[in-house]
Amino acid sequence: METKNYILKEVEYSDIKNIHKGLSDPDITKFYDVHFPTLEAVKEQMDWYEELKKNGTGIWWCIYDKVDHQFCGAGGFNSLQQEHQRAEIGFWLLKDFWGKGIMKEIMPRLFEEGFTTLKLNRIEGYVVSSNIKCKNALEKINFCYEGTMREFEIKNGSKISVDIYSLLKSEWK
Repeated sequence: METKNYILKEVEYSDIKNIHKGLSDPDITKFYDVHFPTLEAVKEQMDWYEELKKNGTGIWWCIYDKVDHQFCGAGGFNSLQQEHQRAEIGFWLLKDFWGKGIMKEIMPRLFEEGFTTLKLNRIEGYVVSSNIKCKNALEKINFCYEGTMREFEIKNGSKISVDIYSLLKSEWK
């Protein structure tokens, strides 16, 4: 898959060093349920990507710049439920690529893949309530805020509230 400026390539085990660059950075994983400080630890995430594909419960892509083929981040779908035609979308970028409009360019391509190839009716986004940048980004690409799941998770001993956003196929385009 591709967009005007980026190539999206399915995550493969050989991408482990690039995935580690992002998921070992505490600034990137601050609001996520995962953090892998070592290359050895990120193997768990690589197995997760592989299981998603194998079980039909999701698919993720690495994002590369078309000009110099530099790795920018990753995005994709997980928690895919075909019987309910829904999946959760996820997305992260290396810090060098924050604020460059990549999400705004990549997300429509992911929506197209989700709504056409995967035949989804609903794409969901779960965001830690204090992650203002991510919530603003979802709203810019027409996700609808549905509510807050109060004290939904516990991370490092703290109770975390999570906001849920969605985009329906009927709202797309």
